[in-house]
This record gives sequence, structure tokens and C-alpha cells, in this order.
Amino acid sequence: MTAINRDDENLTDGILTGRERFINPYTDFGFKKLFGTEMNKDLLISFLNSLLDVGKNRITDVQYLNSENLEAGHDDRRSVFDVYCKTKDGSRFIVEIQKAEQSYFKDRSIYYATTPIRDQAKKGKWDYHLENVYAVGILNFMFADNEYPADSYRHVIKLKDVEDNHVFYDKLTFVYLEMPKFNKQEDELDTMFDKWMFVLHNLSRLMERPKALQERVFKKLFRQAEIAQYDEMERRQYASSLKEYWDYTSTLDTAYMKGERKGREEGRAEGRAEGILDIARKMKSKGMSVEEIAEMTDLSTEEIRRL
Repeated sequence: MTAINRDDENLTDGILTGRERFINPYTDFGFKKLFGTEMNKDLLISFLNSLLDVGKNRITDVQYLNSENLEAGHDDRRSVFDVYCKTKDGSRFIVEIQKAEQSYFKDRSIYYATTPIRDQAKKGKWDYHLENVYAVGILNFMFADNEYPADSYRHVIKLKDVEDNHVFYDKLTFVYLEMPKFNKQEDELDTMFDKWMFVLHNLSRLMERPKALQERVFKKLFRQAEIAQYDEMERRQYASSLKEYWDYTSTLDTAYMKGERKGREEGRAEGRAEGILDIARKMKSKGMSVEEIAEMTDLSTEEIRRL
């Protein structure tokens, strides 16, 4: 029998209070439970097929690969993926949940995509033939500076020629999902992709499986996502993962609010300074001396002369 750590048990009881019926897929435990296990690979296959709209070239099976890759010779830098797999035709997929925007996110995404490329290298004589590589990012944030329209949340990116826009290399594909932009309701779910987006976006807030999700794959997903059917070890693992997710998002929210407050304070200060300069300009236009203006505005004589 597995011994139960009482601190862990208290943590589990404190976090899993019964308000949620289904796990949060944005947690490490939740995503890997649903999409990163041999038992549930049919869920991953269904999601990838809906995401890529592959038609006749549908994925029928996947083989999970080591999701932790050690970069030899680069300060032991590790690339850790949520899911890393390959299909029967040799195509390789990295699937990652991104909880929040990070500095150099695009650079990181490109860097991670080099792992499944290098993994295809063969010892000895090799002609450099590569199979398809897909890097899928499920983003719990939106790209900065309104890079895409508000109603555009799926982005498929390939290497293209900037002159005539043709695809220069079609074996490397990046797919990004801006999840906060997805706002379809249950009665608006027309495609399998719509349904998967709805599940990822809403799963932890649902108390039952929506009627629109009648496909067998979703029946299985909701069974696998139900917290009540987990054993004690899984419940502790999920509770720990959920706490880590809450702590992470709370830290980001706090930083964001501090940044907003600082911005408002700096904005007010800048507004006051600009107002004083405007007054000084008017005083100068009225013929007042530099010394008089300096005394009344606390500006330096040099600042006033530059006006």
C-alpha cells in the first residue's frame, strides 16, 4: 500500500473542493493525462486530425517519443515538450500548452522545432531527407500588438518566399491557437475542430458533457477528465499541478496589474509635466522673462530657453 503524506493529503483536500468536476487541460497533469498517454492516444489523434484538416491523409496511429531532449554540448540545455510523437508516415509532432506570453516566445518555438529535425539525422551516409515536422502551440494568451484580427485564432505558418508568397518549404509547419479569442457557444459548434476548441477552452468550467459533443472520442475524454474517478496518487498529482498553475497565473496577473498601475502613474506624471511646459510656452509668448517663468514653474532656465 502506498503511504500517504499528510501534507499532500491536506493540499489535495484544500484544492480539490468539489467545485470542479473535470480537470483543467492547461495544467501539466491535465494535458498529459488527456493527450500524452498510450491509453488516450486516440484523443490526441482526433485532435490533430481536426486541427490540420488533413482529409485523406488522416493520422491513424502515433508513437510517443521521449518528451525531454538533452542538448549535448549546449550547457546541457533541455527541451521539454508536453507531447512529442510521430505518425506512421514518419511525421513528427510537438504539442505544447503555453500558459502565458513569454519573452522571445517565437524564438523559443523555432528553437523547439529543431529537435524533431535533428532527431531524424542518420549516422553514416545520409541524403538529408526529412519527414514533416509540426510544432503546435495551444496558447492561453493572444499575440501582442493585435498581430492577427480579433476573430482569427488558428494560424498555420510555413516558410514562404516573400516576393511571390509561394510555400518554399512545406515540411515545417507551425500551428498556433489563440485560445482566448475562441468564443463560440455550444449551438455554434459545426466542425470537429470547433468542438475540440470548445473542450480545451471550457473543460474545467463544465459540470457535464454538452449535448453537442456526442462523438465517441468526447465520451471517452469526459470519462478520462473526471476528477472523481482518479486514485489518491493521481488526485495528489493533479492538485499539485493545479496549484502550480494557479500560482503561475496569479504571479502574472499581479505583475500585469503592477505594470498597469505604474503606467497610469507615469502617464499622470507625464501629463503634469506637459501641462507645465504648455503654461511656460504661453508665458514666454506673453513676453515674460526666463527668470520669471523659472520662478513660477520650477523649470530650469535651460528648459525654458529650449521652448
